[in-house]
Amino acid sequence: MNRPLLFLDVDGPLNPYAAQPERRPAGYTTIRVPRNDGTPEASGGLTDRRRPLRVWLNPGHGRALLGLGYELCWATTWMGDANRWIAPVIGLPELPFVDFGDALFRERPDGVHWKTGPLVEYARGRPFAWVDDEQSDLDQAHVTAHHPGPGLLHHVNPRIGLREDDFRTLARFAEALGTPPDAG
Repeated sequence: MNRPLLFLDVDGPLNPYAAQPERRPAGYTTIRVPRNDGTPEASGGLTDRRRPLRVWLNPGHGRALLGLGYELCWATTWMGDANRWIAPVIGLPELPFVDFGDALFRERPDGVHWKTGPLVEYARGRPFAWVDDEQSDLDQAHVTAHHPGPGLLHHVNPRIGLREDDFRTLARFAEALGTPPDAG
């Protein structure tokens, strides 16, 4: 039996970027990610003219996510860069990612989030949960109308990131699909 997919956003669920500035949440560590503005430099394309991006990550999240019984997949603007910067800090292996291509940041006239269509397409009818801080009722309606399998859109507050209640909700959804949690 295939496990359901768990689409993971980084900024909001894993990186509570909207927390009070300069007050790292308890249990989180800070990483600084160089910003790439497209200017090739001796540092391999990364520029030091702009301040690095501050990212707060909880090293315990990887183990908790791996134990839920899902196949994990990045669903973030970080795309493949999440494997370089995020996965090692939280203890995840390299994960597949949704390549949003031309849909990246493209506003839709129907108000559906630009990630929603590509995620439904990527899932191809397979059950999934999507953890993000930017979903709306329009996204749920789109998933219900265009995805034949079960789909959970789980909103996470970007001020606090993933919490125990979020993990319990995700575990219950997987269990309701008959997916046992992974031992871990």
